[in-house]
Amino acid sequence: MKIPITRPVLDEKDLEYISKPIKSGWLVQGPYVKEFEEKFVEYTGAKYAIATTSCTTALHLSLIALGVSENDKVIVPAFTFVATANVVEYLRAKPIFVDINLKTFNIDEEKIEEVILKEKDIKVIIPVNLFGLCANLPRIIEIADKYNIEVVEDSACAFGSYIYNKHSGTFGALGCFSFHPRKVITTGEGGIIITNSYKLAENLRILRDHGASKNDFLRHNSKYSFLLPEYNVLGYNYRMTDIQGALGVSQLLKADRILSKRREVAKKYYKFLGDIDYLILPFVPDNYEHSFQSFVCLYVRDREIFSKLSKISIEEIDKLSEERNKIMFYLEEMGISTRQGTHALHILGYYKNKYNLKPVDFINSYVADKLSISLPIYDMTDQEFEYIIDSIRKVINRIK
Repeated sequence: MKIPITRPVLDEKDLEYISKPIKSGWLVQGPYVKEFEEKFVEYTGAKYAIATTSCTTALHLSLIALGVSENDKVIVPAFTFVATANVVEYLRAKPIFVDINLKTFNIDEEKIEEVILKEKDIKVIIPVNLFGLCANLPRIIEIADKYNIEVVEDSACAFGSYIYNKHSGTFGALGCFSFHPRKVITTGEGGIIITNSYKLAENLRILRDHGASKNDFLRHNSKYSFLLPEYNVLGYNYRMTDIQGALGVSQLLKADRILSKRREVAKKYYKFLGDIDYLILPFVPDNYEHSFQSFVCLYVRDREIFSKLSKISIEEIDKLSEERNKIMFYLEEMGISTRQGTHALHILGYYKNKYNLKPVDFINSYVADKLSISLPIYDMTDQEFEYIIDSIRKVINRIK
């Protein structure tokens, strides 16, 4: 049996929607992108949505719209996908890494203020709502407001995630989402920015379209369509296609069902893996709703080790990591795909070398990089799920 890490939910309805722009002949950003944005606003409770080519470009535009430029400082968690920090580098600004809380894999909000006081002149904080669990956004916003710092939520993984029934991406000035095929809903590639600021929304719409004062669809459906728009700012080609927009509309129509199925699988993982001391399963704080974009566990061999992980040596962590890798290799041999959660940015070559960083500088992020295991999660069959559980138990026994 072959078990992928995830599987997008695609059906005949999606094909029907994709065919609409193809039949109309309007393939670039147009009516379906607009409809997708409107439906995304309705779903998340934000006032405005601006579709883009990816979450990376959404983050990039967001920083530009907030005026981030060369030598500015932007707080980024040390454990996240590399794009979160890369967008800061694109602007020749400086990413300031903050370690994570190992229980949640999210930025440790209690360390943010220490970094602000030490570094001075922080312009933006980018909390990442990792794997479908929101960071402690109420506390982060409180800290940001105290020091007059803007917040851009990296909600790439957090569609369908909430705190106190408030959707991710709506806490900060801007929230950015991904629709990569590993995400809850997909447009193939693609992203979106949400905001409650009319001014930011208008600026972002111009920035994503080369800096044009009027988009092509609006121009082609107005008088004097033969006249080109004004270009008063430096912009980018970060426009979502109407084919992607149409798929996004179709995906949103079944989003609640997709989320429900993922949560059902997560609930079964808790039930059938909860007794395995080798694994720490995902933690969900009270009043948080996890979307389970990924189901990321921590390999610890013994749960008593968990509270000591940030204090043990790099050598001991690396030894545990070798065991983690064996588990993942054996599962791969059995046809089951797994992944590490994501990167510890400070040990990636570019950031390690540029900023002279060491593994111990952000030890929790190093632990998460070396010991995390992401298990398959999608609308799987009972047979697939039982095979995964049976295989995990066999592999754990194999390395004892």
